[in-house]
Amino acid sequence: MTTAATEAKADSVRAALAERAGVLVAFSGGVDSSVVAALARDALGDDAVACTAKSETLPDAELDEARRVADEIGIRHEVVEFSELDNPDFVKNDGDRCYHCRTMRLGRMYDAARDLGIDTVCDGTNASDPGEGHRPGLRAVEELEVFSPLLAHEITKEEVRAIADTYGLSVADKPAMACLSSRIPTGLEVTEERLTRVERAEALLREWGFSQFRVRDHDGLARIEIGTDELDRALDPDFSQAANEHLSELGFDHVTLDLEGYRTGSVSPESEDEPLVEDVFAQEYPSDD
Repeated sequence: MTTAATEAKADSVRAALAERAGVLVAFSGGVDSSVVAALARDALGDDAVACTAKSETLPDAELDEARRVADEIGIRHEVVEFSELDNPDFVKNDGDRCYHCRTMRLGRMYDAARDLGIDTVCDGTNASDPGEGHRPGLRAVEELEVFSPLLAHEITKEEVRAIADTYGLSVADKPAMACLSSRIPTGLEVTEERLTRVERAEALLREWGFSQFRVRDHDGLARIEIGTDELDRALDPDFSQAANEHLSELGFDHVTLDLEGYRTGSVSPESEDEPLVEDVFAQEYPSDD
């Protein structure tokens, strides 16, 4: 439930958005960008557009989810495509990987906005994001002069979820989701092969009923992280056998289970990556991952 102060902040965002002729929201389908999209839809009606950038680092399941949530909000939804793998600075996977990704993603958002005759691109960066560790993607947001209404009106992550709940959004409690490249340790090249096997491995875990997990790709060694409240299930010998069999078929040379469980930043702890996507996406596409 929102407080009076949070409701006042949400009203301020609506008023600020209503002053624009139209806005395009960089939309991952996570809670941050979904709240911005809902507020924009309230403020501008059909002059608000949600836009998702499809690339190799976005799981197909997340794109499907973005489409579903946009429909739930009732906002027009556009999908644009690009490839981070076209950029050698992204592929080399150094500490600025998220900066290069966000720059490309938001560049495509501006292209789409121009095609639609829209001047303003918004993202879901909230007031809690700047203090959450190493977030090079936020530099791209500043350089490209993206409007971050949640940040501008000091709406924290907790308040974002409260506003989402007020709207009845199904993603109000959705965990942050970082792009697939966050599963690859810094310094190890991001390739389509690695991204594909990680996506397929995580799709299996989702099918098996796990809700909080990551599959980290350490150059062919799969390190499975499962949320601590679900770790008992992962310690079952039947799971171990199935995980080893299926992930080996996907191309992993070795399959391991991390007994510490799921935690953000563990793939490259010395330089914790940010999220999507959330939401580019501040990010959901968060600091992860």
